[in-house]
Amino acid sequence: MPNMAANNDQAPSAGEASPADGAAAIAARAGRPGRGGLRPPGWLALAFLLPALLILGALVLYPILYSIGRSLFDASGTRFVGLGNYVDMFTDRATLTAIRNNAIWVAVAPTLVTGLGLIFAVLTERVRWATAFKLLIFMPMAISFLAAGIIFRLVYEQDPQRGVANAILVAVHDTFAESSKYPGARPRDTRLLVRQADGSYATGTALPTGSTVQFGLVGVAPTKLPEEARPAAAPPSAGNGQLAGTVWLDFALGGGGRPGQIDPREKGMPGVKVEAVRDGKVVDTAETGPNGEFRFSGLPDGGYTLRLAASNFAPPYNGLSWLGPMLITPAIISAYVWMWAGFAMVLIAAGLSAIPRDVLEAARVDGATEWQVFRRVTMPLLAPVLVVVFVTLVINVLKIFDLVYIIAPGSVQQDANVLALQMWLVSFGGGNNQGLGSAIAVFLFLLVVPAMLFNIRRFRRESR
Repeated sequence: MPNMAANNDQAPSAGEASPADGAAAIAARAGRPGRGGLRPPGWLALAFLLPALLILGALVLYPILYSIGRSLFDASGTRFVGLGNYVDMFTDRATLTAIRNNAIWVAVAPTLVTGLGLIFAVLTERVRWATAFKLLIFMPMAISFLAAGIIFRLVYEQDPQRGVANAILVAVHDTFAESSKYPGARPRDTRLLVRQADGSYATGTALPTGSTVQFGLVGVAPTKLPEEARPAAAPPSAGNGQLAGTVWLDFALGGGGRPGQIDPREKGMPGVKVEAVRDGKVVDTAETGPNGEFRFSGLPDGGYTLRLAASNFAPPYNGLSWLGPMLITPAIISAYVWMWAGFAMVLIAAGLSAIPRDVLEAARVDGATEWQVFRRVTMPLLAPVLVVVFVTLVINVLKIFDLVYIIAPGSVQQDANVLALQMWLVSFGGGNNQGLGSAIAVFLFLLVVPAMLFNIRRFRRESR
């Protein structure tokens, strides 16, 4: 037995090859290019890559190099101007506005989209109908920027009868603050009632107690009067310490009647606020009834100015001017957030699903609250995904064009201008200066490159 064990431990003879020698030989052959190696020859790999390299060079590399060269020439492309286009770019007010708006986009849009995506991703882990919720939030990604721009152009219409945003605002406003009943109404006799600076109408002279007045108004369609309106009646006589009067619509359907006098077919204007003013101060207020009559009682003797408050004639609340110069950029950013929140949600949800559940459970067992688990465990583990989403959105918003071009009306397009739109306007949208347009394109490319390199480095680091 010992002899057999010794024979087994003996090295192979000179004519035999050990397994280690065979593995080394295979590895050596695999490392050598050639007919017997496992690695393909370099020329074969280049042959397969050549079509893709040609397409990449034609569609990416050549346009970049051509734009850089074209940016050094004037509008006609015949005269070399060096860096003159770049100087013009940073001295042109429209381009500076575009740079400012791009800075607002980069500072606001990626942060909002990433934050909402994180909230939605966390919520989908807490609700039973997570699939339907994800589908609802991600659905806007299926809509093109052109279609989304048209949708939000209608959403932001000023008229509440057409614009959804203002329809909601008007409904909420009118729930808590009633709109004026007679917008646009005005007195027929401008000698009796004089318009004031605040939009109210007041008598030109002070009236002594015991007086009665009649205020005939026009500018309101008879069909627009409140349902409780009744035929106007002349006010009865006023006693001591009283002032009385009637506010009526001095117009009847079908015409006729005498201006300045109450006719049988004319109706009172209920709900009109009347103020008694003395020495510049409101001492009493009254409101007209269904037949337009009002009355003040218990007034000290003296002269009073009767004033129809400005709130009676104020134009109705019609919401905000979403497409005006002040709100146009936030309005477009809101449309962008609506579209891209689903994209962020899906990527962040994938990152959440990759977090080991035992780590979260261990934190809960140790007594951590849900907020502490989220802030000190989930967020650090999710940070790489959030950074990738954020940087990707930064690259995207730097190139934003479609939404701005479609949503912003022509009158405020310069207020909503961004670099990509300015590049198109300068080159093809009427400016016909492709030298300056190329300079803007190169500048935009230089802004995008650092974000792209940052993402590429992260991808390489994670692949290792």
